Amino acid sequence: MRVLVAGIGNVFFGDDGFGVEVADRLGGRPRPDGVRVVEYGIRGVHLAYELLDGYDVLVLIDAIPMGEPPGTVAVIEVDQDERADPLPMDAHSMSPATVLGLLASVGGTVERVLIVGCQPAVIDEGIGLSPVVRAAVPAAVDAVDELLAELSTRADV
Repeated sequence: MRVLVAGIGNVFFGDDGFGVEVADRLGGRPRPDGVRVVEYGIRGVHLAYELLDGYDVLVLIDAIPMGEPPGTVAVIEVDQDERADPLPMDAHSMSPATVLGLLASVGGTVERVLIVGCQPAVIDEGIGLSPVVRAAVPAAVDAVDELLAELSTRADV
């Protein structure tokens, strides 16, 4: 099984840089065979083309408005029926829907998509995560590690 763990977001907009921070922390850690961890930031085109290399699972890490208290971390599975239709590319708004829409527009697919998301507190111009979202980074790292262990176990069956 091939898994791509992709941190996305814009580090120049406060908590939108959450996915980038988590991917950076995951980068030096050991991981199961077949897993690649990359910080993409707002480079959604690169992410879509990377997925064309044939991944079974995409784990996106991103700041996601969920209507929860800031700093809440959740794992969300994207239902096949809810995946985006091809969308026009906007590099300044790299959401999971945009990434999946772009992937579809270039003829790619991925079997399973999971999002490790965090409710942002501040998405304004400025570099650096808010204290509450920065405090959530270790929980997101743990959530990704748990997902990878689960996926690795399923692949061994």
